[in-house]
Amino acid sequence: MKSLREIVEVSPQLRAVAMHTLRSEESAQPLGLPLWDWKSVDRLLVVRLRSIGDTVLTTPSLYALKRFLPHARIDILLEDWVAPVLEGFEYVDNIITLKRGSTAARAGAARQIRATRYDVVYNLHGGTTATLLTRASGAKHRVGYSSYQYGRLHNHLAPSSSLLWERDKTHSVEQQLALLGWTGVPVTDRPATRLAITNQAATSITARLHASGLDETVTPLAVIHPAAAFDTKQWATERFAQVAESLAARGLATVVITAPTEALVADRLKQLTTAPVVAFTDLSLPEVTALLARARLFVGNDSGIAHMAAAVGAPSVVIFGSSNTAHWRPWATTPAEVVIEEMDCQPCHGYFCEKFDQPECIKRVPVERVLGSIDRVLRETE
Repeated sequence: MKSLREIVEVSPQLRAVAMHTLRSEESAQPLGLPLWDWKSVDRLLVVRLRSIGDTVLTTPSLYALKRFLPHARIDILLEDWVAPVLEGFEYVDNIITLKRGSTAARAGAARQIRATRYDVVYNLHGGTTATLLTRASGAKHRVGYSSYQYGRLHNHLAPSSSLLWERDKTHSVEQQLALLGWTGVPVTDRPATRLAITNQAATSITARLHASGLDETVTPLAVIHPAAAFDTKQWATERFAQVAESLAARGLATVVITAPTEALVADRLKQLTTAPVVAFTDLSLPEVTALLARARLFVGNDSGIAHMAAAVGAPSVVIFGSSNTAHWRPWATTPAEVVIEEMDCQPCHGYFCEKFDQPECIKRVPVERVLGSIDRVLRETE
């Protein structure tokens, strides 16, 4: 495993993250007294199902555990489609994957987890499947929050993260760190998110950029992610097109990224702008990481991709609609701004708008405010 000082030397893209950690980690403290003898712990499992963003925001907890127990085996259980986000990640030893919606897969994962005989399992998700698998592990110490629906299946139940951090609002990263900190793991430095850039992905992105006539060492790159999981989070494509034109006027080359299922959004953006735009709609998650690490700027909706951008130190402007910004803002060590149109009904569940025919929260965000944030972020990173 490379030290943080080695990372500073060999990876300028992650310099800010590493330096932030070097300054703060020596003063890190737990949020409670140890609940067991940590010297007897050899194997730990972190359960964190669901999305890309959830996985990225778990990396500070994985880092905190490996820092605290460098010789212990630290594994994580993820859904299979999101597992590539952690490809090459050095602070976890094994990634156990679970196929979404498969009863057989859940049974197989339960058998695998139980056979490993973990000493400690942290349930950072709290959903039914995660809780049942935590219980099935048979671990001596099964840790969750007292607010979990099936909390009784754990034998260590923590109070709320707000109580542990002693403030009303906590970020998702802090919520996860608090569960560790309550058991005696040093977390008060609130580590940064981080992702690995694999050699294979970096080589692939270099080839893709050059084939598209782009070289970030000559013309800085701006990456736009115009898609989102729900309409309440997706800013209008025509407004992203205006942003692309403004970026071109600032001397940045624009790369638009979407998933294959969202390719029509990228196509429409290209049709609506006069600026030269390159679109990648088929990148793997490790390739997305490698591309974002080269970006002079990221502009996009509140999404897992935005959290990936923050994790590799890309200066960011993130447009919010229905989400809770206190809980889901970029966990950034480099300049990042959130643009949101404040409304009385925010935040909400976000699956659909209950108050208006259309999700006004995201629709009302003006282009001018996004461009203003872009200007400020670029100035801060000159």
